[in-house]
Amino acid sequence: MHDETAYDVVIIGGGPGGSTAASLLRKYSPDLRVLILEKARFPRDHVGESQLPAIGSILNEMGVWEKVEQAGFPIKIGASYTWGRNNDRWDFDFYPVEEWRDEERPAKYAGQRLQTAFQVDRALYDDILLQHAESLGAEARQETHVVEIMREGDRVTGLKLESGEVVTGRHYIDASGTVGILRRAMGVEVEVTSELRNIAVWEYWRNAEWAVEIGVGATRVQVRSLPYGWIWFIPLGPDRTSVGLITPAEHYKKTGLTPEEIYLKALEEQPEIATLVRNATRENNLQSCKDWSQLAERVAGENWFLVGEAAGFADPILAAGMSLAHSSAREAAYAILELERGELDPAWLRDRYDRRNRTNIEQHIRFAQYWYSANGCFTDLQEHCANIAKEAGLKFKPGQAWRWLSQGGFTTEQLGLPTFGSFDVSTTKQILNRFEEDAGKSAGFHTNGYNVFKLNLRGAEKGSIGQLEDGRIKLIDCWQRGEQRLPLAGYYGVMVNVLEQTSDIAEIVKRLSAWVDHQFPGAAEASKSLHLSYCIQALEVMIEEFWVTRSVNKKRPMLTVSTDNSRYIRSSEDAKRVIDSGAAKGTIKLNI
Repeated sequence: MHDETAYDVVIIGGGPGGSTAASLLRKYSPDLRVLILEKARFPRDHVGESQLPAIGSILNEMGVWEKVEQAGFPIKIGASYTWGRNNDRWDFDFYPVEEWRDEERPAKYAGQRLQTAFQVDRALYDDILLQHAESLGAEARQETHVVEIMREGDRVTGLKLESGEVVTGRHYIDASGTVGILRRAMGVEVEVTSELRNIAVWEYWRNAEWAVEIGVGATRVQVRSLPYGWIWFIPLGPDRTSVGLITPAEHYKKTGLTPEEIYLKALEEQPEIATLVRNATRENNLQSCKDWSQLAERVAGENWFLVGEAAGFADPILAAGMSLAHSSAREAAYAILELERGELDPAWLRDRYDRRNRTNIEQHIRFAQYWYSANGCFTDLQEHCANIAKEAGLKFKPGQAWRWLSQGGFTTEQLGLPTFGSFDVSTTKQILNRFEEDAGKSAGFHTNGYNVFKLNLRGAEKGSIGQLEDGRIKLIDCWQRGEQRLPLAGYYGVMVNVLEQTSDIAEIVKRLSAWVDHQFPGAAEASKSLHLSYCIQALEVMIEEFWVTRSVNKKRPMLTVSTDNSRYIRSSEDAKRVIDSGAAKGTIKLNI
């Protein structure tokens, strides 16, 4: 018989982070006793409804994709912004709207759905995920408060509940959100980005119009700048929409307005949002909270891990909150699975988790700093935006901004895309150019104007990084130099292999094209072009981190790479022209 209060893993918090960790632990190791302690009673509303495409693969791995899809949440194909140099609207799509095909729902996690996300009603979504974790054998106790973290040094020895019961585990996960119950008890400090101390005020509306309706259930989130902040407009279902305001805490204090007063004022002053809610009704449950970007000084200890907002919070302008929660929970689950197997060095596993997830959060915070400081729409917040730039040591020119952003490093242990935070390299550069005041200078590619590229492994030594797959952290060879790592897998591995054979750009492109044809036979040309682009973006990262040197052979052709993702980032007028021309394959309706 086993002790009913002794578990293998105890998780504080039953939101997406806690449920993701529990589901993956039970999926890959069904014998583990996993307990989730949740203070609320589900379903309950929660802010943070807009997702990014990376979540889809995690939901699919958890085995919960079909349950989420059955709920009929709107498909997020992208977002529409007023942000940057002026008040022009521009759209950022995950999938080209002209390629979107109408399809019945519920749909499989395949085809165009691999590149989209959900906009979720958290009351329903979180409940689906928690029930799924229970269906896999995790125990979930709702309305259960943890009142004390028992510890010896850096080791958690038990959790005391409000009832007086003490539960114990070999591993603990803090998924309690910004309150960070375990984090605080372990004395882990957080660094708050002082100029990103905002407040959020939001309300749910019934029967608001969608700004755009794409096929069966797809739409874009609306992000609209005001002189003193910005508004989100996120359809959560056929008749329910989340509408919220973000404004600096100091500005809010200076106005002397109540949360409701500043919220209604914002809706009146933003004509597009006012139009969408003109025939809608409020649920009259206005909510507000502080919305501060912050990062824990460490996110792993002797037998505990911080996931989601307990580890850190990045400003919601990039909609990264749920992606960080799901991805960090997945990382924590994999680390615990390997700790249980005892085949990998525990110190390496904890260090890998800490480095990987702190870097990811830091990248999103850094990008948010740039978004705010570069927004010319904030006419009432010019001094505030200048302070953000000053605090960050940020220059506004896109080339300078790119160098500043890339100091945080690229998430090279995510062996798929060469990315900065949630964006690939090309998208990041195009956003910088869109925000630039002097359009004559751009954050171009380091590859442009060169045609000889050679590997630079001076001072590097062989090492290993971890790749998460099927419940195992597989060791992948890499080159290591200081804190930088070059994985010999994914698009980076392809580039290393090609550069070991040739340094001439014409031959490089020829070999990359042959690799794409071999790896993706029968794929559409647009898909093949995308994979070739990712290879070149990997080369860009390798140049940025000095893994590759470049030079010119005047007798050979040059390489020219464009940051023009015109099907993914474009003005709303251009997107509308595509729709009006009939080029789109699906049914699209614009309401603004």
